[in-house]
Amino acid sequence: MDSTLLKFALPAVIALAISAAPAAAVEQNCRFIQAKPEREACYKRQEDELAAKRRPVAPANDGQTLETLRQMRQDDDAVYRSINNICRGC
Repeated sequence: MDSTLLKFALPAVIALAISAAPAAAVEQNCRFIQAKPEREACYKRQEDELAAKRRPVAPANDGQTLETLRQMRQDDDAVYRSINNICRGC
C-alpha cells in the first residue's frame, strides 16, 4: 500500500517543485545584483509586471453588457410580478 502511494505522490511532488521554481527565480534574481541602481530598476520592473497582472481586464463591449443588464432586470421584474400573486399563508 505504501509503495502505491509513493508511486503517485513522488511524481506529483516533483512536478510541483519544478513548476514553482521559475516563479521563485524571477522574484529573487534582483537581490543578487550588486549595483544599487540596476537592482532598484530590476525591482521596479518586477513591481510593474506584478501590477499589470493584478489589473482587472476591461470588458470588451460595454454596450452589450448594458443590454444584458437591462434584460436581466426585465426578467427579474417578470419573476417578481409572478410571485406577487402567490398567496402566502392561505
